[in-house]
Amino acid sequence: MSIKRNIICAFAIFFIAVCCSRNSSMRGGDSLASPLMMSATDAREPGNIVINEMGMSDSVVEEMNTEEYSHIKENEFKDTVKEPLSTFSIDVDTASYSNMRRFITQNKLPPKDSIRIEELINYFSYAYPIPEDGVPFSRSMEVAECPWNNDNWLVKIGLQGYKIETKELPPMNLVFLLDVSGSMSSNQKLPLLKTAMGMLTGELRASDTVSIVVYAGAAGLVLPPTPGNDKSKILGAFNSLNAGGSTNGGEGIQLAYDVAAQNFIPNGINRVVLATDGDFNVGISSEGDLIRLIEDKRKSGIFLSVLGLGMYNLNDSMMEKLADKGNGNYAYIDTLAEAKKALVEELGSTLFAIAKDVKIQVEFNPNYVTSYRLIGYENRLLAAEDFNDDTKDAGEIGAGHSVTALYEVVPQGNLAQGGNVDSLKYQGERPLSAQSFSDEILTLKIRYKAPDSEVSELLSSTLPMPVKSINDTSTSFRFASAVAGYGLLLRDSKFKGNVSMELVKSLAMSARGEDRNGYRKEFIDLVDIARTLLEMRQP
Repeated sequence: MSIKRNIICAFAIFFIAVCCSRNSSMRGGDSLASPLMMSATDAREPGNIVINEMGMSDSVVEEMNTEEYSHIKENEFKDTVKEPLSTFSIDVDTASYSNMRRFITQNKLPPKDSIRIEELINYFSYAYPIPEDGVPFSRSMEVAECPWNNDNWLVKIGLQGYKIETKELPPMNLVFLLDVSGSMSSNQKLPLLKTAMGMLTGELRASDTVSIVVYAGAAGLVLPPTPGNDKSKILGAFNSLNAGGSTNGGEGIQLAYDVAAQNFIPNGINRVVLATDGDFNVGISSEGDLIRLIEDKRKSGIFLSVLGLGMYNLNDSMMEKLADKGNGNYAYIDTLAEAKKALVEELGSTLFAIAKDVKIQVEFNPNYVTSYRLIGYENRLLAAEDFNDDTKDAGEIGAGHSVTALYEVVPQGNLAQGGNVDSLKYQGERPLSAQSFSDEILTLKIRYKAPDSEVSELLSSTLPMPVKSINDTSTSFRFASAVAGYGLLLRDSKFKGNVSMELVKSLAMSARGEDRNGYRKEFIDLVDIARTLLEMRQP
């Protein structure tokens, strides 16, 4: 079918769809979703044309699709004797999960490199203990049989930040840097963003200060610093925004940081919140210059968080990188429910850092562990020596955040998994020390800094034997392993073992728990859709 004929058919179906549109949100009708949604089975029928938010068929839009994702090379198994230390920065971003949901609810499998498994896992909160020993977060560990490989073990490491009510947060100096370029005109972008900002405005207090900077053909200050209780003025500024023009993100960021610095609150929350589809076309001359600006401002106490919106030109790799360098977090807003989660329910987690430069280092006991593999965190890996280097940047934890990391472990006695490397000629196997014959499977070490400090603190814990049956593990263990298995399938990982969507659903169903906001139920629904999509992909 020619492109011209596709367009004519698409517009005809679009107008019919608008007349009989229905809300297809998976969580109670709060999504600004496409007016027409087919089931995954219907979408594959010959002659069916799925209409998207642009009013065009998928085949037409694919030709305009410029979404960008960084390549992910999955972590391999590491030999415990040769590489006993595993070191990485924590990651509390959740963008990969909501972006995945966007694809699945449109009956599409997401690009493999859009799936960052640690972000899928960390989208959910877990029943970890509240910290009680004067540190900002608790630590817990668990080990059991690996659900997708009965010969291996699965280790779960969990951190839980202390929680704080919104009314107890320090005063906030927030500068919203909003993309109003022409690419932001669709319903899933600027209109959704304006509604989301209205939700956040309802949470502001008199002690907070809000400014709005916009960028398109030129950057401008739409709302000068305004007290948070002047809600009508703030909402009026948000509602006056319209999309149009080319993107000049670089100039906007410079102006936003200038405004934040002029209204800096000592011991407060000073943050630039960038909302965009990531379509940076002009502005600061290079990505390197932009990164250096963000890193420099981070050192002055002004952090950067990023909200991604929309589809077809989503620059995921750029937005993740900016948030990482700005000591902030990156969330993708695909529905009003997600906006509420990120900007209302988890406002403290999103904006208030309780610890920064949080690094994890795990030392595996070769007496019990032959080899190990960190699941996810590929773009957060650190060299072993970076752990004790306080000049090395790492991730932050917000109030109430939970962080989960999983390792697949090959126990001693089983054949080590990993690359095929010849034995060393001049270095034989080093004998194990007597200490390695204890009941400890591993030692967990964590370094972190207080938000206003440049000197790290050290925490240490151990994980002892025995290894549990999967049925005897906590609901947190089973649900995290279900989400990890789901990610392995979506990535078509070579490490997926015998995991299946049936196994993923079984684990998730057994660990649904209280599920106050319905996020775990929604995940189970996504599993059902993804299973159908994967079956359709098979020859």
